[in-house]
Amino acid sequence: MRSHLRMRRAQLARSAGRCVCSSAYTIPRYAILSHTWGDEEVSFEDMADGTAKKKAGYAKIQFCGDQAWLDGLKYFWVDTCCINKSNSVELQHALNSMFRWYREAAKCYVYLADVPTREHGANGNGSWELAFRKCRWFTRGWTLQELIAPTIIEFYSKEHERLGDKKSLEEELHAITGIPLKALQGSPLSDFSVPERIAWMDKRDTKYEEDKVYALFGIFDVHIPVIYGEGLQKALKRLRDKINKDYLCLAKLWPTDPRDPPQLPCYEG
Repeated sequence: MRSHLRMRRAQLARSAGRCVCSSAYTIPRYAILSHTWGDEEVSFEDMADGTAKKKAGYAKIQFCGDQAWLDGLKYFWVDTCCINKSNSVELQHALNSMFRWYREAAKCYVYLADVPTREHGANGNGSWELAFRKCRWFTRGWTLQELIAPTIIEFYSKEHERLGDKKSLEEELHAITGIPLKALQGSPLSDFSVPERIAWMDKRDTKYEEDKVYALFGIFDVHIPVIYGEGLQKALKRLRDKINKDYLCLAKLWPTDPRDPPQLPCYEG
């Protein structure tokens, strides 16, 4: 059963905003924001008590709402303010559902706060591209799945100007991240080996070391508890154990007809 997804109406930018919790079978088309966290992010509590607009982070929420409205989408989702992080059950559920929520979004807007388009003088040399290649978004752990999961991704500058989309920028995205073009184009992730997918995270950082593993859950289509404080190596071992267990279960389900796929080898490290 599909889970509850708490979203916000796109009219947020024109009103105080209202939280909408969609049930399992009534999730409407929605936009989703991908970004890097900064100072004064707006929390779920800030939205509830009416103090959200006083924080700097409200601007990108307003941007997402405005852009969704322009694209004909009545709802949008932003991780900072749509997850009640004081509720441990909701947080656990959200971390295990994040990949699917990005995958099922009608559009994903990537807001790049460190990629300006109006601060390079009059030389007109398209120098936003250099800032794009060096931007922080490509160095964060959670944005890995936010790059891979959605079908339609649009990239926006600090000034909310559209830079391109996942298709038009795919060569640059491949060069920056090292992720194969086929993965960026939507090929099944099972086409790529376990070590290869884990390596996509190598040059990325997270606030908590365990998140480098937790941010891979969707990329391996696994659901396991998050245990902050367990450390990177224990988290990685639990992920590998779950992958091996799931692969072995699949192997047992396959018939012995030689036309069927061979059994998948277990990954040991």
